[in-house]
Amino acid sequence: MSLHKHFDVGDAALAVQLFGQQNKHLKLIEKQLGIRLGSQGTQVHLSGDPAQVEVGLRLLEELSLLLREDMPLYPADIDYAVRILSADSSTSLRDIFLDTVFVSARNKIITPKSLAQKSYIDNIRENHVVFGVGPAGTGKTYLAMAMGVAALMRKEVSRIMLVRPAVEAGEKLGFLPGDLAEKVNPYLRPLYDALYDMTDLEKARTMVESGVVEVAPLAFMRGRTLNDAFVILDEAQNTTAEQMKMFLTRLGFGSRAVITGDVTQIDLPRGCHSGLLHAIEVLVGVPGIAFTHFSDQDVVRHPIVQAIVQAYQRADRRNTERTPRSVG
Repeated sequence: MSLHKHFDVGDAALAVQLFGQQNKHLKLIEKQLGIRLGSQGTQVHLSGDPAQVEVGLRLLEELSLLLREDMPLYPADIDYAVRILSADSSTSLRDIFLDTVFVSARNKIITPKSLAQKSYIDNIRENHVVFGVGPAGTGKTYLAMAMGVAALMRKEVSRIMLVRPAVEAGEKLGFLPGDLAEKVNPYLRPLYDALYDMTDLEKARTMVESGVVEVAPLAFMRGRTLNDAFVILDEAQNTTAEQMKMFLTRLGFGSRAVITGDVTQIDLPRGCHSGLLHAIEVLVGVPGIAFTHFSDQDVVRHPIVQAIVQAYQRADRRNTERTPRSVG
């Protein structure tokens, strides 16, 4: 059974933006939802599977509202919007896409792109400690960095601490050339990259050199107390339970912490329990601490990244099913 619906944008200029050059936006929606879309004037005709047509109709309504708010529309936004409304068609895209986290030095507007990302930034706003757990490409570290820089600019905190455990994955630190700072720098590079993407290069360098932004390996945190700081612990799956406890107990007055990690990418030695997994077990329900769990549906990098994450998850499930259970 096929359902037929019509949607009228009601404005010729808006229709051009919504449909895209040579209807490329409509073609993308067709591909994503598996339905047929035809345009005439300011109208769109939708036909196909009833449930998908209803999602498509809702999508066109929501995208039109965003365009009326002067939000530019890109193919990636349509991809994110389809995922969001396919999961929950009652969701307001305006509440997500127009929630500005930060505007970068290059006027790049940083906003959430999924329901989980929206929940994540709301959790950071409302809690002292937030865990963001999920696969690569879901924006865990990038959004945390944007929230930290925004808090610094609003003078809610006096500094940002960016922390990572320097866990050896394939190469031994002792075998690498240079002093300790040079050895751990490769582990901290992604944090520098995110910082440089949000502020101009000279300002970022000045903040690092003056200590307003400090990027350091987790080992350097022992014995310190951090007041009025926005602290981000990245790659937290590679902390031990003792290191995680040490990190969390460094927080002082006026400080907030965001802990990010992917529990499928643990590089700790065999038999060493992940501090992130341990924290998930023992800290659930503690007031002031919130958890956001991301899935492959929240991947906001190139679409191939989402496909790669899903392929690895399928392989992991197959391997688990093949592993024979021991008989006691």
